[in-house]
This record gives sequence, C-alpha cells and structure tokens, in this order.
Amino acid sequence: MPDSLDFPRKPVLVLGASGFIGARLVEALSAGTSYRPIAASRRPKPGGLVLDATDPAAMREAIRGASRVVNCIAGSNETMVRSTQALCDAARGKPPGRIVHLSSMAVYGFASGRIREDQPAVDPVSGYGQAKIACEQIIGKYMRDGGNAVILRPTCVFGPGSTQWTTRLARLLETRRIGDLGPAGDGCCNLAFIDDVVAATISALDAGGVAGQTFNVSSSAELTWNEFLVRFAKSLGATPVKRIAPRMLKLETKLLAPVRKIAGKVLHGSATEAITPSLAALWAQDIRIDSTAAVDALRMPQTPPDAMIAAAVQWLHSASPASRLEFAR
Repeated sequence: MPDSLDFPRKPVLVLGASGFIGARLVEALSAGTSYRPIAASRRPKPGGLVLDATDPAAMREAIRGASRVVNCIAGSNETMVRSTQALCDAARGKPPGRIVHLSSMAVYGFASGRIREDQPAVDPVSGYGQAKIACEQIIGKYMRDGGNAVILRPTCVFGPGSTQWTTRLARLLETRRIGDLGPAGDGCCNLAFIDDVVAATISALDAGGVAGQTFNVSSSAELTWNEFLVRFAKSLGATPVKRIAPRMLKLETKLLAPVRKIAGKVLHGSATEAITPSLAALWAQDIRIDSTAAVDALRMPQTPPDAMIAAAVQWLHSASPASRLEFAR
C-alpha cells in the first residue's frame, strides 16, 4: 500500500478574484495542497471564470460544485450589496460547505476606543460602511436560515499589490504631501498585512467552532498613523520627513481633494492623489481594532510592522508602474 493517500483538493470559488485580496488569495490557495481555487470575476485573468456576480442565474451556476465560497467582491456600493444577495440566494438552493465573507472595519463608523466584534456602528458611517453593513445583514439572514458562513472584517489592508494603502501612501510621502501630520496623525493606525488576511481567510474555510461568527482582522501592533508614516517614509527613502502644517492638510482636504479626485480618474500621477476628508478623519480617529478572536480561533499570523513595510517597499521598487495600478482593492 502507498505510504500516503492523495486526497482531492476542495474546490473554492473566489468571487472578486481579480482584485487585490482575491488575487493574493487565489495565489495562496494554488500553492497549497488542500484547496483548488476557482477564480471568478468580471474581468478574469487567463484560466479564470467570467462572472457577473450580480446576476442570480450566473451565480447559481458558478457555485455549482464549489465546496467553499469566499466573497472578496469590491466595486460600487450597489454592486457589493447585489452580489452578496445573489450569492446568498443561490447558496440557499445548493449550499456550499461554508461562505467566508469579507467585510470591513468601515462598519464601525466613527466608533472610538478598543473595538471588538460586538461594537455597534457609530455615526457618521460612510456610504461604503453602510453598504458593508447591508452585506453583513444579508449574510446574517442566510446564517439564520441555516447557512454556514463566517464574516471577516479586515482593517486597512497593506502590503504588496495594494493601491489603496501602499501605492497611494507611498506617492504622497515621496512627494512630501504627507509625512509627520502632527496632531492630525495621532489616530490609531489599524493595518492588516495582506498575507495575514489571506492566512485568516484560508483558515476560516474549515476552522471548527467558528460558523456564524464575525472576526476583526488586523495587526495587534499599536502604532499611531504618524509613527507608521514616518517609518514608511524612511524605508522608502522619502527623507527628510516633512512636518505637514494643519493649514496645508485642511487645504488638501477641503479645496484640492475634489479636483484631484476627478483628475485621478484620468491621470495616475502622484499629483492627482486625493487626500479626502474621510482619509484625514481616519488618520485622527482614536479607534483600536481588537483582533484577539481571529488570532485565537483562526490562528491568524501577526507580521511585525517593519516586516510589512519592508515587503511593501521591496514590491514598490520592483513593480512596474502598470502593475502597481493593476488591482482595485
């Protein structure tokens, strides 16, 4: 008899597989021996599945034969809600073993202090946060109807491939539009390293005793945004790190952000990166996301901040400008 048996890999449907988190997840699943990813998106890479996730009939067909489903879909608020509804409706007819749904820390709105998973939203909640809340409510109803699902709430997902929290911040630091923000940057920096998010997601596919639960996914390192930005700037070589006057930040957010945001849809240069009021508010927000439950139940790794930054800078220095802009999430 053979020394070992070659067990079949469980098919995992990854929705939103062309995005930042989805693409990294597909890569990690492919490298392992337990799962076989089915990469689904509107604009898939070679070998992927073309899927309009808002189409109920297409979703029913896509989940056929999938042992697990991971919902990484980004896009507009409407797209996120409609695709989550289509997924749950399809899953009621032929339930997969488990759905892992990626939500966001945005569901907490302007909450402050140490935040665990039972924290209710505090106004104001962004449109994105409201859409994520609506998606969680859809998943919640699916679970109450007997479905098996786990919700993950990542914080600011940082690392190689991130246009939102790596490329954008690097550009702003390199052009000295941000740096040491003074009191405006003393808020809690809640980062989640991309590989830690992926590891937690894979663990959630089959972890015991977690069905129906929600988990914060974040680094446990307690940094302010000023501390993180200064470290990131030094690693990038964007020195000396500039101290940003309050009036300059106010000018950016109140007057220049709308213009830069429009220009950024056409041009992808550093001059068009918008420092939006919501981004500035996050830098000052006293919110500390507690991910103890995910570390314990999902064995989520905790990559140290300097290692996160080193990996991001290595990617930034090696990636082409086009590849930096490839992912939307």
